[in-house]
Amino acid sequence: MQNNQTRKLAHGAMMVALFTVLMAIVFYMPVVKIIAAIIAPLPIIWYSANYERKYSFLVAGIAVIVTFFIGGLLLIPASLIFAAAGLTIGDAIYHKKSKVFMFISTSISLLITFAIQYVIAVRLFEFDFIRNSLDLMKTGYLESIKMTEKLTGQATPKEALDNLNNMLNTLEMTIPAAVTLAMLTSALVLISVNLPILKRLKVDVPKFSKFSELRLPRSVLWYYLIVLSINIFIRPDPDSSLAIIMLNISMILWVLLTIQGISFIHYALDAFGYPKFIKVLSTFIAIPLYSFVILVGIIDLGFNARDYIQEKSQK
Repeated sequence: MQNNQTRKLAHGAMMVALFTVLMAIVFYMPVVKIIAAIIAPLPIIWYSANYERKYSFLVAGIAVIVTFFIGGLLLIPASLIFAAAGLTIGDAIYHKKSKVFMFISTSISLLITFAIQYVIAVRLFEFDFIRNSLDLMKTGYLESIKMTEKLTGQATPKEALDNLNNMLNTLEMTIPAAVTLAMLTSALVLISVNLPILKRLKVDVPKFSKFSELRLPRSVLWYYLIVLSINIFIRPDPDSSLAIIMLNISMILWVLLTIQGISFIHYALDAFGYPKFIKVLSTFIAIPLYSFVILVGIIDLGFNARDYIQEKSQK
């Protein structure tokens, strides 16, 4: 028993030290900060995957506190996000959860951590970094327009200014969807990079199925139909809260259905034995043709299209 406790303490101290080093690299070494940021949760993941939840929370908490002494308050937001991601991924491994559960729980963990930090920044420090970023972007666009007017000697058409304002307003309204998609992407990157490393460290990690076998829940299709019906039949006022909510949900659903459509295209190409470079090419082509790919995703979820493809490929 004593040896087990000593091992927990020793491993905990090692993981805290390693996490602190990685966060120091993120903070002080811009050249390799992206690589360090991606693997920063790894020490917390490893510890959480091997020890009980209460010890994992303790180690993660100590790790965040220690990073305060090397980077001050500026480093705390990043260390909290990476520690939360590490705890969630490691806990899912410890309890033998699936990779889908791991992805969803990690995404939610990142979203909650980000939201709490944003509220604290706005309420306590009166620092709205999202608003400041939008204002900076708007200022940059206006300055570029003024510079263009000086160089050409011609005033910018009113239609172009209206389009710019509409774009910036749409961008502002879709911030919740953008943040959600960013957290989903971050969770996917952290899981995809750190799990192979953990596997090399002899940690039993779950496996993702092939991308071509991806099937989103059919409820996604129903959500899309509900949102589409509201936009067509109710037609909420563009400035209303309902319109903003529908716009953000629509963005997330568009991305999900686009991914589903690309997955179906990969499945069809695999079924007919096309080489891998065709799949890569089809993915790049799918991005500008996302409207068509969304339709493919809807067909894939709503009908047994994969069974039809499988039958055709076997003839």
